[in-house]
Amino acid sequence: MRRERILDISFHVFNYTFFAIFALCCVYPFYYILINSVSDPIMVTKGIYLWPKGFNVTVYQEMLGQRSISVAFGVSLSRAVLGTILTVFSCALFSYIITKKEMPFRKTVYRFVVVTLYLNAGLIPWYLTMKMLGLKNSFLLYILPSVIVGFFVILMKTFIEQIPVALEEAAVVEGAGFFTIFAKIIFPVSLPIIATITVFNAVNQWNSWMDNLFLVNDPNLQTLQLTLLNFLKQSEALAQETTRRMMGNQSAGHQISPQNVKMAITMIVTAPILLIYPFMQKYFVKGIMLGAVKG
Repeated sequence: MRRERILDISFHVFNYTFFAIFALCCVYPFYYILINSVSDPIMVTKGIYLWPKGFNVTVYQEMLGQRSISVAFGVSLSRAVLGTILTVFSCALFSYIITKKEMPFRKTVYRFVVVTLYLNAGLIPWYLTMKMLGLKNSFLLYILPSVIVGFFVILMKTFIEQIPVALEEAAVVEGAGFFTIFAKIIFPVSLPIIATITVFNAVNQWNSWMDNLFLVNDPNLQTLQLTLLNFLKQSEALAQETTRRMMGNQSAGHQISPQNVKMAITMIVTAPILLIYPFMQKYFVKGIMLGAVKG
C-alpha cells in the first residue's frame, strides 16, 4: 500500500513538473519578445532573458502613433469581427441544411464542399476570379470569399448530427418552423463547436494578408499584417529616422533599434489573439472534441 502511494506521488510530481516546463517553453518566447521590445537597445545587444533593462516604450509610441497603423488596425479588426460573424452564421446554417433529408442532392453538395479541402484552382485563377467579381480594392474581398469554409462545415455538420432528433420533433409539434428551430434550438445547443470555429476563423482573418497584397492598393484598406510587414522590412530605416528625430528634439527620449522595432511589431500582431484565446479556450477544447467523435 505504501509502495503504491509513493508511486502515485511520484507520478503526480513528474506530471506537474513536466507540464510546468512544457507551459514555460510555450510562454517564454512571447515573454522574451515583450521584455526585449521595451528594453534599451544597448542592453538588448548584451542579452536580456528575465527582466527588461533600461525600460522604455518609445518604440510602441512611435509605431502606434503612425496613422497607417491605426487605420490598418481598424481594417483588420473590422475584418476579423464581421468576417467571423458572417462565416460562423453561414457555415452553421449551411451545415444544418445539409443534415436535412428533405434537401435535394444534399450528399452531392456535401461532397463538393469536402473536395474543396483537397483541391483548389491556384493563385492565378483565384486572382482573376476575385477581379472579375469586382472585389479588387474592396473591403468585401476580406469577407465574402470565406463565407463558407469546408472544414468548418464538416465540424458543424458532425456536431449537429449528434443533437437528439427529439428536440426538433418537439419544436415541430409546437409549431416551430425551420428557421425558428435553427435559431432557438440548433444554434444555442451548438455553442461549443461554434466557439471552436469562431476561434479558428478569427485567428485566420486576423493573420491574413495575401489577399491584401495581391488585390488591394488602397492605403485605407490595408490590413495590419501587411502594414507591419512593410514596417518590418524597413525596420532599420524606421529606427534611424525615429532616433534622428528624437535627437533633434530637445525633449528627453530613448533611442530605438531595428531589433526593438521587430519585437514590437511581433507583439502588436500577436497581442489581440493572446488576450482573447484564454476566454474561448474552454469552449474551444470541448467543441473540437465533440465535433470529432464521428465523421
